[in-house]
Parts: sequence; C-alpha cells; structure tokens
Amino acid sequence: MFRCCVLLTSLCALFCTQPAASADAASSANQRLIDAALARWSGGPQAGWLSRILPPTMTATALPEPDSPAASLMARYCVQCHHLPSPAMHHPDKWPKIVDRMVVRMRGSGNRGALMKDMMGGAAAPDEEEVHMLIGYLRRNAQKPIDVARYPDLDTRGRSFRDACDQCHVLPEPSSRPAREWRRVVQRMEDNMSWMNRIVGSAPQRGEPQLRRQDILGYLESKAGR
Repeated sequence: MFRCCVLLTSLCALFCTQPAASADAASSANQRLIDAALARWSGGPQAGWLSRILPPTMTATALPEPDSPAASLMARYCVQCHHLPSPAMHHPDKWPKIVDRMVVRMRGSGNRGALMKDMMGGAAAPDEEEVHMLIGYLRRNAQKPIDVARYPDLDTRGRSFRDACDQCHVLPEPSSRPAREWRRVVQRMEDNMSWMNRIVGSAPQRGEPQLRRQDILGYLESKAGR
C-alpha cells in the first residue's frame, strides 16, 4: 500500500507540473522570437519610426493564453516590424481589417509593404489558416467596449477618463476589472501615453486639455467590477 501511494504521488507530481512547465517553455520560446525580431529591425535605418508605432510594454508572458498556438503566431509574425501588440488595443470588430492590412504588407504589397519586406530581409506571412487563428485570438481577447448607455456621466464626471483613453483605443468597460487592477492599468497607460507623446497632463496651457490621473482612477474605481 505504501509503495502504491508513493507511486501515485510521484505520478501526480509529474503530470500536474507538466502543463505549467509546458506553458513556461512556450512563453520562453515566444520571447526569444520577439527579442530576435527586435534586434533585427531596431538596428536598421527605419528603426526610428518603427519603434514609435507601438509602446514596448508587451512581453510573451503578458499575452492572453500565452502558451496557445495563436500566441506563438503573434510572436512569430507581429513583431517582424514593430513591438508586440496587445489584443486589448482594439475592440473585436476592428481586428479583422487590421490583420488583413498587416498580412498584405507582410506579403510585400500595400502601403509600405515592399519597404517592410525588403527591410526585414523577406518578412514571413501567415497562411490563410493562421490568419483566421490570429483574428479569432485577437477578437476573443480584444477590448470590451463600454456600454455608453450605462454611463450618462461620461461627459461630466467621466470626462477625464473619456478624453484620456479614447486617444488610443475604444473606451474600456469600467466594470470589466476590479478597482485594484485599474490602478495598475492606469499607471501603464500613463507611461504609454507619455512614450507616445499623447496628452498626459502638463503645465496648463490655454486650449490644452488637462488629464488628471486621480479623476480617471476615481471614476474607474467607482464603476469597477467586484
């Protein structure tokens, strides 16, 4: 009986730790692809404008479903010409057109397509099955848009939140996160806005909107999910 228990315990430990180990291995492999792509294009003549397209905040482990095949496709294709994008950058209906536009460029056509393909030494492009997988992944993990009918105070108490967040993406649903998580998100977005030269608040100038972090946080925390 004792030997059976020891054997079962060992087998349980082996199989229970395999998924975590597999996920870590997948994220590590994805991050190596991301780092290699960044090293390749950041030293080129177009690095100045490529590095400004997206803020460099996303890592392989920060992706939703980081060990999924779709996350690996993100690490393989999306970083060939810019930093890794977050699926939450856009709402679900916007992603298909964006992916289609990027695929055209990876294939060497469309706006800047020939330049990008030449600059990357022949950028790889996903096949049709991979394109559908990427679109499904991005839509599944996209930003959940706000239901404006539930927030009649967006133009008054929520004005700072509205003006700050819709500079770069659709307004997020405040109830989609707990209050403690909004603090981390707002800090990260403030860093991103500063990096992208968006309005984040400065010395008051006539005609310039002032975005107050505490106003944004206060609004989101009052509407946050439980």
